[in-house]
Amino acid sequence: MQTTTKRDLCEKIARRTDNTHMIVKKTIQMFLDEIIAELAQGNRIELRDFGVFEIRQRAARKARNPRTGEVAFVPAKNVVVFKVGKLMREKVGNATPTQETAQEM
Repeated sequence: MQTTTKRDLCEKIARRTDNTHMIVKKTIQMFLDEIIAELAQGNRIELRDFGVFEIRQRAARKARNPRTGEVAFVPAKNVVVFKVGKLMREKVGNATPTQETAQEM
């Protein structure tokens, strides 16, 4: 499995759209910043066929330090949850290594 970074995505999009790498990088970063800001306000982000980002509260619980065995209290906290959209589920679920390689070329 290969790791794709934001830089890799920027380069691919810049080549496909004939935009500069800097313009694409700024656009992607603004998009990500806006998602973070909306989630921080408690809003739900729905991107059709891609998925849904939302905030859920994880309940407080007791945990145990595996090294010492000491019981610790973990307070409730908000976490971001992502639910995969239909198109992504279909494409990723049916993906094979040869399909992924063929699409990159």
